Amino acid sequence: MKNITLERVIKSLLGLAGVAVVSYLLFRYGTLVGYAIVAMIFSYILDPLVNRMQSAGMNRTFSITLTLSSLVLILVWISTNVIPIVANQMVELATQLNIQNIQNITQKIEVRLTEKFTFLPDGILSNNLAAVLEDLFDVGEIPSALSNIIGIFTNIFSAALIIPFATFFFLKDGTKIRRDILKLVPNKYFETTLSLIDKIESRLGLYFRGVMLQSLIIAFTSWVGLSIVGLNNSLSVGIAVGIANSIPYFGPIIGYILSIVVSIIEIGNFSLVLPCILAILAVQILDNVVLQPLIFSRSADIHPVAILFIIMIGAETAGILGMLVAVPIATIIKITFNQISWSFNNYYVFRAGNSPEAE
Repeated sequence: MKNITLERVIKSLLGLAGVAVVSYLLFRYGTLVGYAIVAMIFSYILDPLVNRMQSAGMNRTFSITLTLSSLVLILVWISTNVIPIVANQMVELATQLNIQNIQNITQKIEVRLTEKFTFLPDGILSNNLAAVLEDLFDVGEIPSALSNIIGIFTNIFSAALIIPFATFFFLKDGTKIRRDILKLVPNKYFETTLSLIDKIESRLGLYFRGVMLQSLIIAFTSWVGLSIVGLNNSLSVGIAVGIANSIPYFGPIIGYILSIVVSIIEIGNFSLVLPCILAILAVQILDNVVLQPLIFSRSADIHPVAILFIIMIGAETAGILGMLVAVPIATIIKITFNQISWSFNNYYVFRAGNSPEAE
C-alpha cells in the first residue's frame, strides 16, 4: 500500500479542485460548452476532407478556410430556403393540434381497432387518451410550444459565429491542442493516454461521419417518398425522420409514428396512412440493406443488445438528447475501459507503481 505523504495529499486536493472547477464551468457556461462540442464534432467530420486537400498540395489553413466557407454557404442556403418552409409547415400543424382534433382522430382509430378486435371494450381509447394528454402535456399550449421551437432556429444564428470559429482552430491546431494536453500526463502514462485519445478520435470521427451521411440520405429519401404519396408536410416530416433515424432501433419507429400521425391530422382520415407506411418502409429497406452495411454497420463496435439498453438508459436520463448521445458516450467508455485494461495487463508501470522501474 502506498504511503500517505504531503505530496500525494496536495496532488489529490489539486485534482479534486480541478474536477470541481471543470464541473462549475460546465454548469455555468453550458451553452458555450455545447458550442465547443458541436465544433469538435464538425472537426471530426471535416478532418478527413481537409487532410485529403492538404495531401493534394494545398496549404492546410487554405484548405480549412475553403471547407468551412463551403459549409457556411450551404447552411446559409438551407436557412433561407429550407427552414422557412419547415417553419410554415410546423405552424400549420400546430394550428391543427388541439384536444378536439386529437379526440376525433382517437375515435377513428378506436373504430378501426374495435372492428378488427371485437373483444376490446368501447371507449378504451377515447375515454382515456384525452385525460392522459391533459395530465402529461398542456395540449392547448402545443401551438405556442412549436412556435418556441421555431424560435430556436433564430437562436442558431447566435452560434453561427462561434461554431465555425472554434471548428477552424480545432482543425488547424488540433495536433497542438492534443500535444498540450499530453504534456500534463505523467511520462509513465503517456503512451496509454496517447493511444486512448487516438482510438477515441478515430472511432468518434467514423461514427459522426456515418451518422451525418446516413441521416442526410434518409431525410432526402423520406422527403421524396412522402412527397410522391401526397403528404403536404413531407419536407418537415422527412427532416424529422432523418434526424430520428440517428437513434438505433427507436428512430425508425419514430419515423413510422410521425408520418402516420401527420397524415391523419393533415387529411382527417386514414387514406394516406398506408402509402406513408409504404414510403417509410422503402426508406428503411434502403437503410438496412444499403446504407448501414456500407457506412454505419460497425462504427460503434458495440453489441446490438447492449446498444438497445444503452439507448433506453439515455432516454431515461435525458430524453431525446440522451438517446442521441448515448452511443457516442458508451463508445468512449468502452474504448477507455479496454485501453486501460490492456495497459494494466501489458505495461509494468501500472502493476508496480512503487518499483524503481516505474519512477
